[in-house]
Amino acid sequence: MAPFTGSAPRTEKWQHLRLTVDSGVATVTLSRPGKLNALTFGAYADLRDLLPELARDGCVRALVLGGEGRGFCSGGDVDEIIGATLAMDTGRLLDFNRMTGQVVRALRECPFPVIAAVHGVAAGAGAVLALAADFRVADPTARFAFLFTRVGLSGGDMGAAYLLPRVVGLGHATRLLMLGEPVRADEAERIGLVSQLTEEGGAAAAAQSLARRLAAGPALAHAQTKALLTAELDMPLAAAVELDAATQALLMNSADYAEFHAAFTEKRPPVWQGR
Repeated sequence: MAPFTGSAPRTEKWQHLRLTVDSGVATVTLSRPGKLNALTFGAYADLRDLLPELARDGCVRALVLGGEGRGFCSGGDVDEIIGATLAMDTGRLLDFNRMTGQVVRALRECPFPVIAAVHGVAAGAGAVLALAADFRVADPTARFAFLFTRVGLSGGDMGAAYLLPRVVGLGHATRLLMLGEPVRADEAERIGLVSQLTEEGGAAAAAQSLARRLAAGPALAHAQTKALLTAELDMPLAAAVELDAATQALLMNSADYAEFHAAFTEKRPPVWQGR
């Protein structure tokens, strides 16, 4: 995501989610608690547009994505999305499905780590949003369910068939996407779907703690690590090590690399600048 801006003004207020930014940590909260934070067309569009805008601003070094109320996100709103899509022609349906995929791409391509703070249900599109994050911090109430086949659609929605095997392996991914059965937090941790399991009610605080730790670190190094993790998923080894070499050569010219050496020599903690 290029950090250049055009004529479009910065969005002052997001209508379909809640955003706060503090000390380099952005917190994005899905805020329809009465509907278990079910996603609407507007919520998808806000998520699609928000992440590139934060990347262009350059003030965010980590992002926490969470849900208000009893759960993380129950997926697409049955009435507002599933009902509406039954009346759409193929062109409109393609536009909608491309938009949902753009949200996942934005999560994977933004130049800062994303931490999903998961409690309660993360179902359907909500499960994929968590899957697309770099870290999934969950408490024991969390349960993940990739429900797409249960509504008569492919389990490979929003990039799930690409991402999930790479996180939990092909065998587990086949089971989760084919059957759509819920996976509780302890099993999700066992198969690698959860990065950190907290005590009950502790996911949000643990996610914030991790975000602050990341935000205080070398942001440029984190951005390039994330970019390489995504880019090298489908590369042969020779191409991957060449990309690694080129990236390291660029970072060896960075202020942060020089700062590490100065801090080491002076026996003090480094002061990372992200450049």
